[in-house]
Amino acid sequence: MLKIALTLGALALAAPAVAQVPDFPNTFKTQEIATNGATIHVRVGGQGPAVVLLHGYGETGDMWAPMAADLAKNYTVVVPDLRGLGLSSKPASGFDKKTQAGDVAGVLDALKIERADLVTHDIGNMVGFAFAAQHPQRVRRFALIDAPVPGVGPWEEILKNPLLWHFRFGGPDMERLVAGRERIYLDRFWNEFSATPARFSEASREHYAKLYALPGAMHSGFAQFAAFDQDAVDNRAYLAAGGKLAMPVLAIGGEKSFGAGMAAVMRAAANDVTEGVIPDSGHWIMEENPAATVTMVRAFLDKAG
Repeated sequence: MLKIALTLGALALAAPAVAQVPDFPNTFKTQEIATNGATIHVRVGGQGPAVVLLHGYGETGDMWAPMAADLAKNYTVVVPDLRGLGLSSKPASGFDKKTQAGDVAGVLDALKIERADLVTHDIGNMVGFAFAAQHPQRVRRFALIDAPVPGVGPWEEILKNPLLWHFRFGGPDMERLVAGRERIYLDRFWNEFSATPARFSEASREHYAKLYALPGAMHSGFAQFAAFDQDAVDNRAYLAAGGKLAMPVLAIGGEKSFGAGMAAVMRAAANDVTEGVIPDSGHWIMEENPAATVTMVRAFLDKAG
């Protein structure tokens, strides 16, 4: 059974920090792409082969700024906000990952990008997996970071971990409980899933809490989790029909989070899996150890083929 490790300080309140949320380079442009029943907020910059960066819960595409700045030297970098989150629209439905994979396809079609690498984190892993399973010819390489995929490998065992109580938390009453208290709710995750909570800076917490306080954002977040049962059904169907993913996969875990367990998960769903562990980091790898994360991802993407 996979266990998410916690350090002694994981439950402590994060200390105030002066670090600001990193900005994307001014060469990046933003646009709103209407597709698949949603309007997706997208940042695009750089030149060369395409890379799509998909964020997870508790953050938005803003998390990727340091990696986007580095990759843009050699790649065209595409950074969407998932539907319902960040500055993307908040539709009433479509939060199963099969539908959100259609969002990704629509974004790439609008940008006239036929094939891309995927780099994903948290719920972004799940959207990326659905996209790769449905459109394997459009994915060259796939790096997944520190979150399981519904229905894949030891999924049922992972669900038993009490730290993942939020997978089943949602609905109108829960939305009313967190309305106006988004920061309190989100701090729980930023603290508990960090090796060092202070590295998730006060500026970042304020930034993301404001985005999750936008009308419909918390509802959309709960809907992302509520779709997991359907996602598991869909993912098992993909694997039964098409077999394991064939493209090279890099499965990265934070040392104090999923660690090598990420590779164990992905070996159940992909044939060519490389294991990676980000040292001195919990789940929030781009806040806790961005330099090591960027270095590991770039080395994987830069490989020929």
